[in-house]
Amino acid sequence: MTTPTPSLRAAALALLFFDAPALASADTVEDRRKRGDAAISRLNNGAPQQVLERMRREFPFLAEATEAFALGDVWSRPGLDDRTRQLAAVAAFAAIGQTAFLKVHAGYTLNIGVSENELKEIVYLITVPAGFPRAIAASQALSELFAERRAAPAGSQGSAP
Repeated sequence: MTTPTPSLRAAALALLFFDAPALASADTVEDRRKRGDAAISRLNNGAPQQVLERMRREFPFLAEATEAFALGDVWSRPGLDDRTRQLAAVAAFAAIGQTAFLKVHAGYTLNIGVSENELKEIVYLITVPAGFPRAIAASQALSELFAERRAAPAGSQGSAP
């Protein structure tokens, strides 16, 4: 491995120096958390997300990272609408067997107008890439979610677990 020449080092330092204002204007963690909070509020009908709130009490760093990065940076990107993003999340969590996360995101899909039948189609679809055991586990998680929401008092079924 060769060492950089002095001119290459100088060019790298100049690039870093001249790009410093751009780095200084990057979003703060608080800005990113606010975007994450707005995403949760939008998806969970204004209610706090209970899993995130429990995590905030016991694992504050993990909660902040989830809110700032996963929700504020990734979930808030403009490339997909909430409906498409949530359906993709449900399919991914079903395919990898993460039924707890599948349930949370399936709750969000119902909150934003996706029908139970559309969620069932996701389960049918994942039998091909993920297999029947994962699809069956996903179907059981969705059945639990549907039953919980039907049993919830009117007005309280709009937030995800």
